[in-house]
Amino acid sequence: MTTPLDRSTAWAYEQGQPGPFSYQRDHHPAAAAAEEALGALDGGSAVLFGSGMAAVTGVVLTLLQPGDTVALASGAYYGTGKTFAALVRWGLRTVEFDQTAPPPDDVQLVWIEAPSNPMLTMPDFGAAVAHPAPVVCDSTVGTPLYVRPLAHGCDIALHSATKYLGGHDDLLLGAAICRDPGVAERIHATRRQLGLTAAPDPAWLLLRSLETIELRVRRQTETAHALADRLAAHPAVSIVRYPGFGGLLSFDVADLDAAMRVETSTRLIANRTSLGSTRTSMESRRRWEGERCPPGLLRLSVGLEDVEQLWADLELALDPA
Repeated sequence: MTTPLDRSTAWAYEQGQPGPFSYQRDHHPAAAAAEEALGALDGGSAVLFGSGMAAVTGVVLTLLQPGDTVALASGAYYGTGKTFAALVRWGLRTVEFDQTAPPPDDVQLVWIEAPSNPMLTMPDFGAAVAHPAPVVCDSTVGTPLYVRPLAHGCDIALHSATKYLGGHDDLLLGAAICRDPGVAERIHATRRQLGLTAAPDPAWLLLRSLETIELRVRRQTETAHALADRLAAHPAVSIVRYPGFGGLLSFDVADLDAAMRVETSTRLIANRTSLGSTRTSMESRRRWEGERCPPGLLRLSVGLEDVEQLWADLELALDPA
């Protein structure tokens, strides 16, 4: 049965006391249903946020205090690092580390990605969870179909639900799924206090999308496999990064100019940011990430189009590169 969409901002008290829902900033029916579904997927207690970066902010402000240090995986999503940098003025410190190796000792939070975006490295889960600090794993790209961080011993699985969980380019959400329900309650309190709540409409759309996530992501994985193999054999491509699952890959052409020619030469593949949609998109990441990203790197988010049509589009764009 489809969860009804209730856009109410306030609900009547029950015999003089707040019921399960009293004010939308605290909680509402669509978010509660979405959290139940997300918790089942990742095996924990979920807290829904208004965006992926809202989830990052809510988790960090809940778990850390001024003077604490977070160990951030090198090559992780650039927006996470920018958020941590913005919190420097409040006393947060950040040190980057190679997530294929153990995290540094003197940190209060370990932040990994499985896989990283756009370098697509996988973390050493054993080394990460052996650290005494809590471990957050951003598994936006992996999705619960291929990576369940809590099953690897992580404390929190984090998602930009805008991407594969939503999958249709029509919602903006984030989520933190916690091993410990008590931690989830603390993060929920931070969300409520700071007003980082997800609105009812995108939460309801997420519920719709979760019904098809397995069909979508498995199809995207099959196509991404085929395209990664063909790209690796193309003379204009110097390197292909693909972890073997999921719909995201990246590849390098000669330089930034070549990357910009390729991204603007496709007809079927959209030249735009974000990822995880049913429609394929591609972009040069140098424009956003600067020197931390190879100049010729192109990030390709594979959708549900026919693989032969996608390859024909890529091949035509690569020929002049």
